[in-house]
Amino acid sequence: MTNRMSKGEFIALIAMMFATIAFSIDAMLPALPEIGAQLSPDDTNKAQLILTSFVLGMGIGTFFTGPISDAVGRKPVIYGGAALYILASAIAWASSSLELVLAARILQGLGAAGPRVVAMAIIRDLYAGREMARIISIAMMIFTLVPAIAPMMGAGVIALVGWRGIFVCFILFAIIILIWMTLRLPESLAPENRRPFRLPLMVAAVQEMLAHPTVRLSIMVQTLCMGLLFTMLTMVQPVYDVVHDRAESFPFWFGFVALVSGSASLLNAAVVVRVGMRRIVTWALGSQIVITSVVILLSLANLSADASFALFVFWQTTVFFMAGVTMGNLNAIAMEPMGHIAGMAASVIGSIATVLAAAIAAPVGLLFDGSITPLTIGVLTMSALGFGLMLHMGRVENRLPA
Repeated sequence: MTNRMSKGEFIALIAMMFATIAFSIDAMLPALPEIGAQLSPDDTNKAQLILTSFVLGMGIGTFFTGPISDAVGRKPVIYGGAALYILASAIAWASSSLELVLAARILQGLGAAGPRVVAMAIIRDLYAGREMARIISIAMMIFTLVPAIAPMMGAGVIALVGWRGIFVCFILFAIIILIWMTLRLPESLAPENRRPFRLPLMVAAVQEMLAHPTVRLSIMVQTLCMGLLFTMLTMVQPVYDVVHDRAESFPFWFGFVALVSGSASLLNAAVVVRVGMRRIVTWALGSQIVITSVVILLSLANLSADASFALFVFWQTTVFFMAGVTMGNLNAIAMEPMGHIAGMAASVIGSIATVLAAAIAAPVGLLFDGSITPLTIGVLTMSALGFGLMLHMGRVENRLPA
């Protein structure tokens, strides 16, 4: 690889693959009002399902893409996923009904699972130890910029050519990745290192993981944290638009919050060795319970419009920040006892948590009633359940043999 692609170029390509997910979700946020008005005028709130349908497809695809790439190689899976992603984007672009757009978004999520999972596998193929961790960290730092700029890009496209133009941008984005990878990145998994795809092995992996108490609890908490994050993502644009009448400035505020909360990964990296993963997750969820409770109480007071908006922006930042310090730690907690099936475990954990989180976020998002009440109650409930499960995890671990 080093003869054809520098390390810096490799990191940039991997970061672009990672960014497929964030771009596909966040660029759609400014388009929700127009899509709802055009395709679901009787219930514009249904446009939120454009986000969770993509997440659902991505979660399902995550279950299969890792093991398939172990069997046939990394690049064929990315090619197949990108082709499905492009086809689905074209269908969504041409759709005349919300139902067809939602079906296309599920297919788009299935396709996006390819670069999401396989990019990490490519790094594992080519690097190990601290160098692998360093490359992942740099790629993720670049990746965190995408949520900050994607809504602004989406708003710009909408202003120029309408919401359908965003799906054209998705197609161009995927084509750039394909061309770049084809010309510059050789296959990273040698044929002699490939393993046959066997569904019984995946079923056995699921059974083993769910039988382990720490892994099982970690997946449950990860599901709640992802559900909490997806619920915020599905409702944040309507809150800015309907509750605070700031639809035009939404992309800029969202970008600001994304940049600020992106520092969560840096803080976690600085303290996780000293404090421990389980303690950080427990503290983060406990803090979110307190913060959300205060937001609920203050929202009942007669705050000025500016104070109410500032309160929501602060709370939104804490929710994104909490997700940043919990997701990676929960994944690491679940993966730690599963080192002997690490690749399979990564796909299974990601798939189960993502699919269940989408199933939680979709109905909660549809409860939006012109206030932040459904959102705050949803976040508080999921935070409290996650906090209770983390306390239980501590008791379970204390009973396990050393």
